[in-house]
This record gives sequence, C-alpha cells and structure tokens, in this order.
Amino acid sequence: MIRKIILPVILVLSVLTVSAQHTLSGRITDKLNGEPLTGVNVYIPELSKGTVSDTLGNYSLTNLPNGRFIVQYSFVGFKTVNREINLSGKDITVNIKMETTVIQGEEVVISGNFTTTQHENTIKISTIGIDRIAASGNPSLIQSISKVPGVSMISKGPGVVTPVIRGLSLSNILVLNNGVPMENYQFSQDHPYLIDENGLKRVEIIKGPSSLIYGSGAVGGVINLIPEHPAAEGTVKGNADLRYFSNTVGFLANLGIKGNQKGFVWGVSGGVNSNKDFIQGNNEFAPNSRFNRYNLKADAGLIKELGVFRVFYSYDKSRFGLAVPPAFQLVTENGRNNEVWYQDLTDHLIISQNKFFLGKFKLDVNLSYEQNNRQLKGSETDPPFTKVDMTLKSFNYRIKAGSDLGKNGKIIFGIQGLWQKNTNGDAPNHILPDAISNDISGYVLTQWLVSNFKLEAGLRYSHINIDVPYQEAGSHNHGENGQEGDEHFIEYNNNFDDLSASAGATWNINEQNLLRLNLASAFRSPNLAELTQYGIHGTRFEIGNSDLKTQQNLEADLGYHLHTKHTSLDVSVFYNNIFGYIHLTPTADSTEDGYRIYRYIQSDARLYGGEVSLHVHPHPVDWLHIKATYSLVEGQYKNGEYLPLIPPQDLNLELKFIAKKWKSLRKIYIEAGIDLVFAQNHPSVFETKGDPYNLLMMGAGFDIQLKRQTINFSITANNLLNVAYYNYLSTLKDVGIYDMGRNITFSLHIPFGIVNK
Repeated sequence: MIRKIILPVILVLSVLTVSAQHTLSGRITDKLNGEPLTGVNVYIPELSKGTVSDTLGNYSLTNLPNGRFIVQYSFVGFKTVNREINLSGKDITVNIKMETTVIQGEEVVISGNFTTTQHENTIKISTIGIDRIAASGNPSLIQSISKVPGVSMISKGPGVVTPVIRGLSLSNILVLNNGVPMENYQFSQDHPYLIDENGLKRVEIIKGPSSLIYGSGAVGGVINLIPEHPAAEGTVKGNADLRYFSNTVGFLANLGIKGNQKGFVWGVSGGVNSNKDFIQGNNEFAPNSRFNRYNLKADAGLIKELGVFRVFYSYDKSRFGLAVPPAFQLVTENGRNNEVWYQDLTDHLIISQNKFFLGKFKLDVNLSYEQNNRQLKGSETDPPFTKVDMTLKSFNYRIKAGSDLGKNGKIIFGIQGLWQKNTNGDAPNHILPDAISNDISGYVLTQWLVSNFKLEAGLRYSHINIDVPYQEAGSHNHGENGQEGDEHFIEYNNNFDDLSASAGATWNINEQNLLRLNLASAFRSPNLAELTQYGIHGTRFEIGNSDLKTQQNLEADLGYHLHTKHTSLDVSVFYNNIFGYIHLTPTADSTEDGYRIYRYIQSDARLYGGEVSLHVHPHPVDWLHIKATYSLVEGQYKNGEYLPLIPPQDLNLELKFIAKKWKSLRKIYIEAGIDLVFAQNHPSVFETKGDPYNLLMMGAGFDIQLKRQTINFSITANNLLNVAYYNYLSTLKDVGIYDMGRNITFSLHIPFGIVNK
C-alpha cells in the first residue's frame, strides 16, 4: 500500500520539476579596487550546493530548481554577503562586490523557524564554528560550546558533560544532530550526549522556548549540530585532525573524505578520543574520570533539480569512567582503560533527509531511526558486573511544507512524530521500566515583512501517549536467599495533550541597528523517569510521580543588535515563567541501606537574566580585537527558594592579535583571555554556596603553506595558572574533586584535495 502511494507522488513531483533547470552565475570583485577575488565560497544552504570563484572571479551554479533561496558569499577578510534570489523560468546573473571587514559577518542559519540570516531571524541564534571549537582546547564538544554566553554545563569530569541553557538542562533542552533530536537517556546529569565535532561545520544555539517547531523538551532552548557542506561538484576532498591534551595525556584524531560527482555526494569519516584521568588544580588525579570514544560516520545522496536526497549514518562507541566513591578504592593509579565503574554506551543513528523544490512550494520529509544502548558496569568485587542494560529505540519523522505568500510572506505547515521503545536486558537494575511512547503533533507558522518589520506567529498542538505495562520496578536482585518481600510493581498509561504558541518581531531600525521581541509559550510532558522511576540511581534512591502534569512556560525575550565595520554588540534579556516545573527533590527519608530518597514533584518557578556580547576592532589598529561577554541567570520557586544548578554570573574578557602573513605563515593570531566567575550566593536549600574564581587562557595559531599543502596549527593553554577550583555545576565537588587544572592543547588540521574539477 505504501509503495502504491509514494511512487506516484515521486513521479508527479519529477514531472513538475523536470523543466526547472536554472543557472546562477556572476563575477565577484573587491569593492575597493575592482580586482577579481579568487576562491570565494558561494553556497546555497537549502540546496546543499556550492562552488568557488575562479582566478577571474567568475562562478557558476547549474541545474538549480525554481524557488526563492538565500545565496551566501564568504571569503576570509571580507564581509559575508547574503543575497536572496528568485529562480523562475530563466537564468540569473548576480555580480558581487565584497568589502573588507574585521568583524565576522552574519551567517545563514537553519535552526530557526525559517532558513534565513542571523540578522533577519526573529529569534537570536548563536553560532560557533568548528574552527573555534577546535581552538578552544577542550576534550569534549559540550565544553567548547559552554563558552557561548548563556550556555554552561553540568559535569562529572570532561567526559560526562550535560549542556545548560539559561539555567535549564536535561529534559528541558533538545540537542539535535542535523535537525534530528538525539535520544541518549538525557533525563539524568550522569548521561552524556553521544556527540562529537567530527564532520561538523558549526553548532547553532537557540536560547529560549522552541517547542513550536521542535516539540516537547525544547522549553529552555536547542543545540543543533550542523554537518559540513558537501564537496563542490567534480571534487574529492578530505581532512585530517589531530589534537593532544597535556592534562589527560589524551588525543583526538579524526580523518574524513568526501566527494561530489555530477550531483552524487558522499562522505566517510572516523575518529577516536581517548583520555586518562584528569589532573586537578591541586596536581592530584581524579580517579576514574577517564573516557574513550570511537565514532564512524558516512553519508550519501543526490543533489538534483528535483531536490536534495541524503542519507546519514553515525556509529558511536563510548566508555565513560564514573568518578564515584565505589571506584575510588579500586582505582589507585592514573590510567586510560575503563575497567571498573563505567558507562558502556553504543549508539546507531540513521537519518534520511529529503527536500523537494516545487517553485513557490517546498517540501521536507525527514526520517530517522536511533538505537541507543546503555550499560552500567560495576566491579567484579560487587557482582553482577553489568548492573544496568537498557536499549532505547526511537523512530522520528518530520514533514514540513512551506510556501511563499506573495513577495513579502511565507507560511509553513508541519507534522512531526516520535515512536519510542525502552527495553531492559538481563541486568538486575531497571533504572527505567519497559515502555512504549508515541508523540504526534502539528504546527503552522507564518512570517510577514512589513516595511522594516519582520513578523512571525505560530501555533502547535501535540498528543503524547506513554504506556508502561504491568511489571516489577527498580532492582530485580532480591538478595542471596531470593527473598521478594520488597518487590514494587508499576503500571502506567496516560495521554498528554499540549498547545503552544509564539509571536515575534524584528525591527531593522537601519542597516546597523535592529531590535528583536519574542513572546513564546512552550511545553514539556513528563518523561518516563519522572513518572515511573523506582530504585537506586547513582548514590540515591529515586521515586517517580505518576500524577505529574505537563510543564508549561511563558517567556519574553528582548534583544538589541549593533553591527558596524569595527563593532558588534548583542544585548539580550529574558523572563521565563514556568508553571508546574518538574524537579527532583530530596526527602527526609532513607532506605534501609542508607540511600537518601528523592522524589519528583512540581512547583511554579521563574528564571530571568540576560547576556551581553561585545566585539570591538579599534580603527586604525587593524591587528587588535577586543571581546567581552557577560551572562546572568537567576532562578526561583514561587515560594522564593532558589532553583538548583543555576550557573553563577560570568564575565569573559579576551584580547586577540591578528596578522595576515609573516614569511611563509598565514592567518597568524595570538590571544589571551580571562574568565571571571562570580560567587554563587543564591544556592538552593540542598546546595552550598559557590566561591568565585578566575581562569586565565592563552593561545596562538597559524597556517603554513608547504608547496600546495596547507597545514593549520594552534596551541591553547586553559587554566594557565593551574587554579584549584570547583565549578558550581560540577557534581564532583560533592566528593571533594576539583575541576581540571592546567591543560595545554596542540592541534593540527590538514585539509587535502584528491580530485579537483
């Protein structure tokens, strides 16, 4: 039946678009002197199609479909140019004059409601490129993006890291891989996302409610991992990356290759990230904080006039040591291999990404399947060795249709769904019960350009069902004599129906100044752990609450942006009112074994604060860059008590010196910065205050040209003074372990071309 429906649809689409074959061409020159620019990147994000300008500045993109698209022209040292083109019945010539700049230009972002530039979005989307991630000197991706103002992390060492956006984390934010939600048992701060920078172009971050287009869980924000662009047509290219971390005696190595032959694109890459136990600021090692990761990624697809059809596959095998008291007596020497008390994680993810272009009408059909297995290994001295064995299977579909509403309007209709099944293996501890959940939703979103105002509004309805069949909960190990007097059984079946809405506006005061205002309502239905958990998890006994209702919030965001040739300024403030905030809280009771009992409850809460980012390039000192960022978030329950895991105020200052070239070196930079972390004097009733601390960093890098081969080298020193400090969001401070001490990272990036057209 499915084949009878799908095949005629594809045939009709092919007929409708077979004649839509257009060419975009032109010449790119320096606005100052009229000289041609060679090597300018020309890219259309929605088509995943690009090229570079030749020695005369000419470029050409052929076999383009009908429709309106944004074309991005980018070149190092020049202001990025974004042009919207309308392909309709004839070829187009677009000549570009680029002007030099020292402030990075705006990018085309795809994580918002519509594919558009950063300045045109009604919601602020922060981006961090893979080059900046590599130069940050951190062993994990989440550590690198936590430098973005408003983003922080909960950590149990450099391997087990969970992102935080404006004070919200875990099930309150979504991490997307190429637009698909990652399902990594993210209900707990001990469960890291299985993500890495291999094959990435950049990371896009939405700070604030995004349930309208992403569904349940995007209450606090979204982190979207954007893959690198396909190779230009007629080329085969690759890259090799190698990093060494002095603190963990760790290394990260990635190797990738990709090609494009007449619209058939493909790529394959693999990597390893291996680290010993980290060294604290007091020069002692943190027992069992070691971790080892291996990944393999592949993709293939067609980029044709009809549309873009690509398949992505990723495999991740990770072992994260747990720095917990049972391991401290067993791990007496710093090492690399995971032997006791570690998480053994395996993840398979397949994504089918399909885009059809039908003139004013665009259709996206994206499907994904993810299988995530989580095992908790203990030690042979405390059998059984495998204590937890859970497998989460997730099938996700996202169908979106968009159309132009005349010259100044757009509309999107979407249907999304998620089928998910959790299954326990033979291990005795069932952190979560066997269960099946179904999520289906629909939304509509419209955008209008009225004079200097861009207006957006949307509405979403979601229906979620969670079914837990009758079964024993928690631990299935009843002691040596097989006594079953402490058995606890659970059964649950319930539906959640949720409605969310958003409205936003961007006012382009002039070319340099704009204002953003957004009002959004978001929702999050209770997850499986919050509803049904019953048993030991880490060092506590956690009990779910089957009476939990949907968590709903209403947030207002106001932002100002200034962009000149020598200055960039962003100011954002927010107020987030959360109704029925779901959280885990300790009780006065304990189990017979001494584990303190925690229960999930709901309370109204509020979060408020903001971020400031300033980048100044003082004229005419064209070799100096001054950057400063500041972030603040406060969180309280309705009764006035403070929320847990709220990051302290943070002020980051950075100086960067840049030189275009010196002898055989290119793109030379030297930077120094200091991170001023304020005291956290507003802890929750179950936390202690956090002391202030200052961390110094320094870095340098350059490109070196060896004949036709370019090699990028950088060195970064974090916590240069080897300060012994506790990050307020580190869960290791409870066991007396400081954060990572001095870490010097050496990085090599080697791009290479095998075939060029």
